[in-house]
Amino acid sequence: MIHFNKPPRTGNEDKYVLEAMNSLKISGDGAFGKRSQEWFEKRYGCPKTLLTPSCTHALEMAALLLDIKEGDEVIMPSYTFVSTADAFALRGAKIVFVDVRSETMNMDERLIEAAITPKTRVIVPVHYAGVGCNMDVIMDIATRHNLFVVEDAAQGFEATYKGKPLGTIGHLGAFSFHETKNVTSGGEGGLLLINDERFSQRAEIIREKGTNRSQFFRGMVDKYGWMDIGSSYLPSELQAAYLWGNLEEVDAIQNHRLNVWKMYYTKLEGLAQKGLIELPFIPEGCVHNAHMFYFKVQDLETRTALLEQFKAQNIGAVFHYLPLHSAPAGLKYGRMFGEDVYTTKESERLVRLPLYYGISNEEIDAVCDILMKWSAC
Repeated sequence: MIHFNKPPRTGNEDKYVLEAMNSLKISGDGAFGKRSQEWFEKRYGCPKTLLTPSCTHALEMAALLLDIKEGDEVIMPSYTFVSTADAFALRGAKIVFVDVRSETMNMDERLIEAAITPKTRVIVPVHYAGVGCNMDVIMDIATRHNLFVVEDAAQGFEATYKGKPLGTIGHLGAFSFHETKNVTSGGEGGLLLINDERFSQRAEIIREKGTNRSQFFRGMVDKYGWMDIGSSYLPSELQAAYLWGNLEEVDAIQNHRLNVWKMYYTKLEGLAQKGLIELPFIPEGCVHNAHMFYFKVQDLETRTALLEQFKAQNIGAVFHYLPLHSAPAGLKYGRMFGEDVYTTKESERLVRLPLYYGISNEEIDAVCDILMKWSAC
């Protein structure tokens, strides 16, 4: 069996999780949590980062920080995970979906401006497969229309756009440390990146159930109380300890994943040249992170038959998102702006191949052999 994913485990996670368990503090913001946040702030030049139990929670915090309320509109792609929309729909916002670029599956920045209304508050670019959206255009639109930008960089860890780390370009950003991501905090986890410092203090309060508890522990106040709305957005120290084990070996993880991505690309180039598949496209100025390797086939029928062949050989190749705009909740809480030219059609063509830290060259060969046999039929 070749699994689609295996959570990254480098060797020190066991030691650090046990160290956290044996400490006197296993709730949030312990030594491993603070160490991890400092790592991100230093590596990415971000003013403030806060670990969260998931990327979903980081996006929910962003919606709270921006005071999203009923009647507001938030622009995002339909081709994304449900959490991107959920975070804002929970606050009463109307989700305005726009079509994607076929070559990257990222939101088509050329459609955003026409989708803006007097009710628009936020633009949420989603960096699919760790490939950056056109952030220059998006930030320019946001500036001219006085809008906020929240980067859903769930897949964007260690990827850049014109030299800037994804997640650090908008006012706020969100990472995922789910077990399918490049690094994980024990299966679930996330990070809120606060790039606009006016949100830093309130973010701490929202994260601590609406209290100024973090300031109390730093000795800034002599007691803490209820200051604002909020929720429990702290991950446990066990999650942070596992994450630290991954972060210590991030270069090894990334080098391995990038090598796997390159191997797939090289081995499958011949099929692309024959017009049997389309390989990923990386725009100029974007440096991807090998979060996933995908390709596209002719249509849904072709994909279904190919995935059956992978399944018969116990290989975990899979499709990805179902577009949100046509889902029951998408119809209830959102609307599609303009035509769905590419979102549905391209989503039905996409196939993702196994890619994880530790996958062997022999396993990569076995995956590619299935494709070679399929192409010869």
